[in-house]
Amino acid sequence: MNRKIREWFASAGAMRRMLTTFGPYLGAGVKVSHIADDFSAATVEMRQHWYNTNYVGTHFGGSLYSMVDPLYMLLLMRRLGTDYIVWDKSASIEFIRPGKGRVSAHFDLTDDRVAEIRRKTAGGEKYLPEWDIEIKDDSGELVARVHKVLYVREKR
Repeated sequence: MNRKIREWFASAGAMRRMLTTFGPYLGAGVKVSHIADDFSAATVEMRQHWYNTNYVGTHFGGSLYSMVDPLYMLLLMRRLGTDYIVWDKSASIEFIRPGKGRVSAHFDLTDDRVAEIRRKTAGGEKYLPEWDIEIKDDSGELVARVHKVLYVREKR
């Protein structure tokens, strides 16, 4: 992460504000409602508007995906520090039911998971950790599930 961006994301509050005003999030109507001070958790939400609604009156699938896209990568970068390379490797989304109204997703990055990633990348080995992220509506119904794979390696 370049130094300027690291400065912008120096605190959880700064990261939350920057992401909420980030062009793709702003354009999709995504709001980062919470980032834990230690970057161990985050919550995003998206209300339905005319600009993120598809032809059949439900949330546009691209907006559903964009709301969860960068979070695990950014949280992990902050938790691991600057001695690691962290990239998005792949992702897929499964649409479960039509999304209407407000939808949200929660991210947990536990100490155990960070320790596992550090162990797996010791000595410069690459590791491809995976996560499933659930996007739910206000009634708690599952709208979509996103499968994310990251690429992590210690810098040489």
